[in-house]
Amino acid sequence: MKFDSKNFSDRQYYIDWMRILLITSVFLYHTGMIFVTWGWHVKNDVLYGGTLRYLMSFLHSWRMPLLFMISGAGTYFALRGISPAGYLAERSRRLLVPLAAGIFILVPVQVYIEKASSYSSLVSYYPHMFEGIYPEGNFSWHHLWFIAYLFTLSLILSPFLNALRGQKFLIRAGKMASFLSRPLNLNLVIVPLLFSQIILRMFFEQETHDLINDWATFTCYLIFFLAGFILLPGKKITEAAVRDRKIYLLETLVFTAVMFISPELLKSERATEVVSEVSELIISWTCSIAAIGYAKKYLDSESPLRRKANEAIYPFYLLHQPLLVVIGYLVTKTNMADWLKALVILFSALMAFILLYGFLIRPFNIPRVLFGMKTHKNVREKWTSIANSLQQKSEAERA
Repeated sequence: MKFDSKNFSDRQYYIDWMRILLITSVFLYHTGMIFVTWGWHVKNDVLYGGTLRYLMSFLHSWRMPLLFMISGAGTYFALRGISPAGYLAERSRRLLVPLAAGIFILVPVQVYIEKASSYSSLVSYYPHMFEGIYPEGNFSWHHLWFIAYLFTLSLILSPFLNALRGQKFLIRAGKMASFLSRPLNLNLVIVPLLFSQIILRMFFEQETHDLINDWATFTCYLIFFLAGFILLPGKKITEAAVRDRKIYLLETLVFTAVMFISPELLKSERATEVVSEVSELIISWTCSIAAIGYAKKYLDSESPLRRKANEAIYPFYLLHQPLLVVIGYLVTKTNMADWLKALVILFSALMAFILLYGFLIRPFNIPRVLFGMKTHKNVREKWTSIANSLQQKSEAERA
């Protein structure tokens, strides 16, 4: 039995919609971080637990794992037929260039805002940006850790790219898809997720986002990325997710209740921690599959909004947090009601992005490259024409 990815030769619109919605959820989540009791880069003077904390705990359980899974699927569909060297070149352009640009342009603004009392201006901060590692020092990649992790995954994947697209592997992947597409068999992926965390959490207990000391979390994201790359291209898997979406959603609700109720029921702090962490890991998978099922059923369609939003969503991810930090720093110092502060921060950051994107990024090729976008078609055609002309000239000289 052959893997049936050929049935997915057309663009998978639901993957684009999920990416758009997930990054939008990151924007909302980071807005909430200004007001929730957890630590963050900018904080309101009054902080909230309760419903806000429960909601954000639930979002934290699955939004980033699912984003890595969708990134894996998007990688498969976007890069079929490309060589490993071409794959790394494409990933460098789309990931490494924006990462470097963001570290030097976007992140310093955020670190300066957090440490404004130590420097007279942003200009005076820049000579000190390499002094130590954040949070004690200044150098950081802040929210760009996601891009750094995706690029690291690309480096790991590239030597195996041809093997992952080879006939032998595709046959095995097809058999795996047939087995996992049986009712609730997708839950079996939870086993390697749990096994990896049981082992690695002994050595890397905390989620740090610094890569070097974050291999438990990174391995979890690696499994989600590979699941997206290997499983989602199979028609049987997405059909199973659509068919069983309500059951996976029910599982998500059950384990969410367990995660929130366990602190009240269990007397042991360690037992509560273990139950909560296991529940969170299960939620990350079951909610991801449920979301894929619902998205495939209801969002797998084209529209002008999808095309525009899909082009803008990557620059939006890069810009959203520095905008929230700067605007949040200013707005939280006012005497407005907290609910009004939240709305002002959210809509001001959104409007600031629309203006920056519409007038400074989208129209011009250099900003487009720095923010991971494709150059305008006429420019690509011009450079392609020049490259072809040079190649023909070289061949003619050799002849």
